[in-house]
Amino acid sequence: MEETMYELFAPLRVGKTTLPNRLVMAPMTRSRSVDRSVNALTAEYYAQRAGAGLIITEGTQPSVIGQGYIDTPGLHSAEQAAAWRGVTDAVHAAGGRIFVQLMHSGRVGHPSLYPDGALPLAPSAIATGGQMYTPEGKVDHPVPREMTLEDIARTVEDFVSAAQYAVEAGFDGVELHGANGYLIQQFLADGSNHRTDVYGGSVENRVRFADEVARAVSDAIGPERVGIRLSPGSTSEGVSESDPAGLYRTLIRTLAPYNLAYVHIMEFGHREVTELIRAEWPGTLILNPHRTGAEPSVTPEAALQVVRDGLADAVSIGSLWLANPDLDRRIQAGGPYNTPDPSTFYGGDHRGYTDYPTLSA
Repeated sequence: MEETMYELFAPLRVGKTTLPNRLVMAPMTRSRSVDRSVNALTAEYYAQRAGAGLIITEGTQPSVIGQGYIDTPGLHSAEQAAAWRGVTDAVHAAGGRIFVQLMHSGRVGHPSLYPDGALPLAPSAIATGGQMYTPEGKVDHPVPREMTLEDIARTVEDFVSAAQYAVEAGFDGVELHGANGYLIQQFLADGSNHRTDVYGGSVENRVRFADEVARAVSDAIGPERVGIRLSPGSTSEGVSESDPAGLYRTLIRTLAPYNLAYVHIMEFGHREVTELIRAEWPGTLILNPHRTGAEPSVTPEAALQVVRDGLADAVSIGSLWLANPDLDRRIQAGGPYNTPDPSTFYGGDHRGYTDYPTLSA
C-alpha cells in the first residue's frame, strides 16, 4: 500500500514550510472552547495529528463580532494568543506544521454571542434563512447590519491583527476562510452582496474585500505565511453565485501577484471551476475533492487520484483525520480506519475528541 500511495508521501514546499507529505488535515469546527480560548485538551488533539503534512485548525474568529457559533476559539487578544501557543508548541514538538484558519462568520451569527448584543455584520442586510444552535435550542439568524465603509476597514485590520497574533502564537501561517458562506464569500457572492458602492455590483467590486484582506495580511506577516480557502459554487449558509467561473477567474487573477502560500479549494461540485483555478493559479493548490458535491467524506483513494492527475498538489481530509489521529500511518498500512462518531463532533469533552485509538493501540 505504501508503494501504491507513494505520491501522497512526497514532500511539498508551501511558502517557507516544507510538508513531509501531501495529506492535509482540513479545518473542522469542534466547539470545545467554552471560554473562547483553546486549552490543554486542544493541544493534545492537534498534537495527536501531527503526522499530517499540514494541520489547518478549526475556524478561529479574528474579532468578537466575527464569531458565528458557540464555543469556538478566537485570536484577537494576547491571552488567546498565549493559549494557542500551547497548541503550536505541542504540534511542533511532535514534528508537525500548523496554520490557523481565520474565519469571520459575517451574517452567520447571533446577538447572543456578543457581549453587547449587537447584530452580526454582513455586506448587505440579508439574512441567511438558517439557524444557530444554542444551549437553549435553535434560534434564527437575524437580519444582519450592513457594513459601513468604516466597518469594512476595521474588519480588514481585525484580520491583520489576528494574523500578527498568530505569528506571536507560533503558527507556521494563517488560512483566510473565504469559503462555506462566511464573510469573505458573502462579499464574493452576488446572492448575498447587494451593495451599490465599490464593494458590490460588478465582479471586480465583489472581489475587492477578499483582495484587501489578502493583501493586508500578506503585507503584515509575509505572503509565504498566508493561504486562502475558497468554495466555488457553494450554497452553504444561503449564499449563491450566479457565475462561479467568472467570479473565481477574476479572484484568482487578482490574488496571483501576491504569491500566497496556497489556495485551498473546498469542492461542492463545479469541477470545471477547480480545473479553471488550477490553470490560473501559479502556486500550490490544496483540494478537498468532491467532484459532484454528493460524495461522502474524502477517501485516501480519492486523495491519491487528484494528486496523481495533477489536479492538486495536496489534499485536505476532514472526518478521517478527526477519527484517526495517525491517519498518515494508516494510509501507508492500507487501513483499517476508525469510524467517526457524529454525535461527538461538536462540543463535549475528550470523548470523540482525543480518545480515538491509534493503529498501534
